[in-house]
Amino acid sequence: MGVLGSYGGCNLGDEAILTSILADLRARRPDVDVLVFSREPEHTADAHPDVEVAPWEGVSRDRTAAELQRLDLLVLGGGGILYDTEARRYLRVVRTAQEQRVPVFGYALGAGPLTEEIDCAMARDVLAQAVEVTVRDEESKVALEEAGVTCRVSVTADPALLLAPEEFDAGLLRDSLPAGRRVVGMSVREPGRAAQHLDADGYHQLLAHVGDFIVHRLDAALLFVPMERSDIRHAHAVLSRMTAAEHCRVLHGEFRPGQILDLMKHLDLAVGMRLHFLMFAALAGVPLLALPYAGKVFDFAQRIGAPVPRGVVREAAGPLLAQVDRLWDERPQRLEETASRVAALKQRATETGRRLGAQLDRTKVAA
Repeated sequence: MGVLGSYGGCNLGDEAILTSILADLRARRPDVDVLVFSREPEHTADAHPDVEVAPWEGVSRDRTAAELQRLDLLVLGGGGILYDTEARRYLRVVRTAQEQRVPVFGYALGAGPLTEEIDCAMARDVLAQAVEVTVRDEESKVALEEAGVTCRVSVTADPALLLAPEEFDAGLLRDSLPAGRRVVGMSVREPGRAAQHLDADGYHQLLAHVGDFIVHRLDAALLFVPMERSDIRHAHAVLSRMTAAEHCRVLHGEFRPGQILDLMKHLDLAVGMRLHFLMFAALAGVPLLALPYAGKVFDFAQRIGAPVPRGVVREAAGPLLAQVDRLWDERPQRLEETASRVAALKQRATETGRRLGAQLDRTKVAA
């Protein structure tokens, strides 16, 4: 069986997805051999020594076809890979597999924005031939429908919801954060579509206001948690505009996704933009405020009942601070409902693996 997605160490959310898919598969079908198509094969091989790894970027179509030809099934996903300009790159590989009669299973895919005709046309053609297509949220299903995809699409949930924690060295926090304060985690990234009208300085200044408010209102230390390398630059840009920078740190180092999940238990509050940062906080029972930049973040926050500001604009600093204040005051009441909703989402996430297992059984019988 092959797995194709945005894997190779560039983003901790994507790595959490791969880790969870493989763990669920091993629990259900320990005898299945797995080949992961990776952007950085060396990273994937180090992180998952029990699987085969093959490159798919910068290699010839013939070489990719030779790897695909060995497979009984190709898993596409999960995660947000079906969007303009990027979708065509994955779908070309999938089309090559289908040309060789390799069945394709869409695993909790994230889709959108999907408006470029070449990407839409390929999605319509390729997904119509898939044995099954599942997506991780309603927004992705709508994006595929608006692109003209007419095959059946089932909504499950993000595989990373099934991630198991790995021990995080709490000494790193004790050694770097100011003592005697609460700890609030923050995730920042490039502005994205939700803040496209803000210049970079205004965007960073807005988040600096939020950071200063958190430090002073909650008597907290602020820990910026990068989910990929580019987040470090934005974290330092925000930090440089804060008046309370002495109470803030940026987490540095190489971490596995399970370790970042374990880190969450040391936080009193989480405020962030990255989907999987927020997901990890929810899994750990940490109250969270989602800063909008994409529909997938809105969708997840709404599914767990977390507050979501309506927009990231310069004039929204006051209302945004009020949301942080309200979240802190309401956190005891929110925890039980959030835990119940997260448990339901985790159950939906297991459904994708169950469907994949059933498809593997059918493939084995057909063979």
